[in-house]
Amino acid sequence: MEKHEGQHATPFPQLESHDLIRTKGKDRWKQLKNARVIITGGTDGIGFVTAEELAVRGANVTLVGRNEQKCIDTVAIIKNTTGNPNISHELADLSLLRDVRELAERLLADPTPIDILVNNAGGYYQKRQQTDEGLEQTFALNHMAYFVLTNLLLERVHEAGQGRIINVASGVHKMGKLNFSDPQGRVSYKGWPAYCQSKLMNVMFTNALARRLEGTATTANSLHPGFVASKFGHNNTGFVGLMMRMSQAVMAISPQAGPKTSVHLATDPELAATSGLYFEKSRETASSQDSLNVEAQERLWKLSEEVAASIA
Repeated sequence: MEKHEGQHATPFPQLESHDLIRTKGKDRWKQLKNARVIITGGTDGIGFVTAEELAVRGANVTLVGRNEQKCIDTVAIIKNTTGNPNISHELADLSLLRDVRELAERLLADPTPIDILVNNAGGYYQKRQQTDEGLEQTFALNHMAYFVLTNLLLERVHEAGQGRIINVASGVHKMGKLNFSDPQGRVSYKGWPAYCQSKLMNVMFTNALARRLEGTATTANSLHPGFVASKFGHNNTGFVGLMMRMSQAVMAISPQAGPKTSVHLATDPELAATSGLYFEKSRETASSQDSLNVEAQERLWKLSEEVAASIA
């Protein structure tokens, strides 16, 4: 998740052409020519490189962030590294449902169909934080933003003909347990279980959405990007923040490798009719048994609708 910052010095390396995930042959640039792409959390880490990868394929990319200067700088970098001028940004704090709704309203003001929606923004909070709308931060940002934004934009994605919804989850969803009696940790909160639960919600939401999309040409899939060296978790101070930095330095894959599965789901023509699946390392893989529980998926959907309705 992005942090509020002042002037933003470019933190990203200027990628050389050989660093980009290339498609074979002369049609690389035309692969997504004029496709409309929305990427949340597009100014850091996986989201940034995903935006760059899709931009280099000719897409019209709108990245969503919460820091204006950071968005401006990121757009400039992507235009420079890809030669694609059709890169823009939208400002929104996706932990706030009012911002999510206002974002959707601005995006819908453009009648162009949305070909690809990448829900990527997320965060980890060791200590419980509450938004000014009364929602727990992890639940609000990591799950409710996916749920509300996707549903608000869904008709515009349908209009693309073969629209794709890509939800960035995590392999740690397999450690998650959905606590329906206390989903926002009001009674008891621990950062890691809350994060794992939110990633389980991502996979469950994707599966429930895919079921609702049956009979349409729109698809929805979720993925594990891998443990990526990024600024993820750096908002935490003390021991947790230190361990995040140290573990990323030692064990994490590069930001350039992190978005490969997202890009695969966005671009592979063989996946045009693939929906409701979970991917890792660009391959379909099994998600947890809990994530496949249809009754729990539907219960989560109803809960999410109720939470959204409770915040005007």
